[in-house]
Amino acid sequence: MKQDLGDEADSFLGSFLHEAKRGIRLNPEKYTGSADAILPESERVPWENNGYYYKGTTEFMPGRSPLHHAGAYYIQEPSAMAPVNFLDVRPGMCVLDLCAAPGGKSTQIAAFLKNKGLLITNEIVPDRAKILSQNIERLGIKNTLVTCHDPDFLSDRYPASFDRILVDAPCSGEGMFRRDPVAVKEWSVENVKRCVIRQEEILKAAAVMLKPGGRLVYSTCTFGKEENEEQIANFLKSHEDFHPVDIRPFTGMREGGMKGTLRIWPQDNCGEGHFMAVLLRNGELNEASYGYRGVTEPCISGKSLQGITVFRDFISEVIKDGDMKRRLSDNKNLFASGKNLCLIPEGGLPSLSRLRYLRAGIQLGEIKKDRFIPSHSLAMAISPGEVYICHELDPGGDEVKQYLAGESLDISNTRESHRKGWCLVSTGGISLGWGKISGGIMKNHYPKGLRSGR
Repeated sequence: MKQDLGDEADSFLGSFLHEAKRGIRLNPEKYTGSADAILPESERVPWENNGYYYKGTTEFMPGRSPLHHAGAYYIQEPSAMAPVNFLDVRPGMCVLDLCAAPGGKSTQIAAFLKNKGLLITNEIVPDRAKILSQNIERLGIKNTLVTCHDPDFLSDRYPASFDRILVDAPCSGEGMFRRDPVAVKEWSVENVKRCVIRQEEILKAAAVMLKPGGRLVYSTCTFGKEENEEQIANFLKSHEDFHPVDIRPFTGMREGGMKGTLRIWPQDNCGEGHFMAVLLRNGELNEASYGYRGVTEPCISGKSLQGITVFRDFISEVIKDGDMKRRLSDNKNLFASGKNLCLIPEGGLPSLSRLRYLRAGIQLGEIKKDRFIPSHSLAMAISPGEVYICHELDPGGDEVKQYLAGESLDISNTRESHRKGWCLVSTGGISLGWGKISGGIMKNHYPKGLRSGR
């Protein structure tokens, strides 16, 4: 690093003695309020309109807030918000996030898609894929397929299928040294060499899957040139149908060591270390060709239709007239996934045959004999204005703590007390989960795996 940075090496090394930058990114699909309502005196991250810096205090611990549980925002390192802003995602596109866990960049891509088109978000490690799937659910994203496969498997299945691909590659993690002691302990020259080989394999697979005229963004959170500029230079030598894109750095970024690359350095005090390269595949890509064009998952039909009467009853009793109700009422938008009934994304859904996936579209719930049990995914994907009955909880009150802990609520003194049946629970005007009302008591249906101690 001293050799690469020269006179600036001292300020770079000195930056590791200072506190790491922290950030949250508001979720525009669920939260439309101001940042100040969550973060007083908030300061925006230069390269992300929904991103803000914060300092953790006893008064503000973002991971414990009910608004976090409701999906109002995602806790994300500020530098990690940068790559997606160079992906140029537009509604209606088919986008692949190839190395996606824990989901920060995937949920950011989803905000640009605005539930139009399709996002396939992949993670090869099963336990990390579960966390990815949970974050997709928490933020109420409707048009996503979460897969768990090696990139080579996906490249065989989806050649020239994506308008945009993000490769946030596994790396040696040098940019995380200031905030993650584990990254320091795991670093070695041998690990850097292993990362270079793995990154090369992932980029080769990504190149196969990108449509002509499509854009690929490669990023790492490390400093070494082997995993960054040299990796991209070698890729371009072996892929003559790709070329770098001229891009302008935001405040707090610098141009990298070659065309089409940018870096974020910790000594500039805007975030941790990050590298980005923006590449285009030769060819034309216009709006008419956006979206997924392969074999799609069939909608529900035949004998499967016989059991959805109770689902129809649920829609009639719970969901108000509107776009969501129209989509749920049309059999062409529904498919079966194991025991669950699911909603196909508006951008279509690839065939799920022989595909290892954790989430596809919106899981609506399960039909059990003569009743329908709505899923937590459905609660997180709809808004309070789309249901007949909604019980609002104060984000700063005791009731919301009781709900998140899995306790039943006494609602006998509320306007919903005379109601009976399924009720959406919200906080801060954002959906949080389901409850079921009977006799002035709301039975708690917040998932057991998500419940917190009081």
